[in-house]
Amino acid sequence: MLPKGRGTLLVTGASASVKGYANSSSFAMGKFGLRGLCQSLARELQPKGIHVAHFVIDGGIAGPNYADAARGPDAFLDPDAIARSYLDIHRQHRSAWSWEIELRPWVETF
Repeated sequence: MLPKGRGTLLVTGASASVKGYANSSSFAMGKFGLRGLCQSLARELQPKGIHVAHFVIDGGIAGPNYADAARGPDAFLDPDAIARSYLDIHRQHRSAWSWEIELRPWVETF
């Protein structure tokens, strides 16, 4: 990417990268570190034409083992919707790059 002066690096984080939870300190430590790495890389590589973005995935991702009728059909993130968000960030015009985006099901509390 550096020789071409363009490219995109998209990194998946979790809500633990922005807030700690009881009994999850080792997970939070890794995710906080990953977020810091992405923030630093975004500032380092943006002037070189490389877009770095960190995604906070704040919720479960829907799949065949995530049927939860009690929580409703929108209780989990749809994998295709997540993929569209990644593609949208990749396609952002360089005059308006995002370095971080949070994705959560609309029923998830902040």
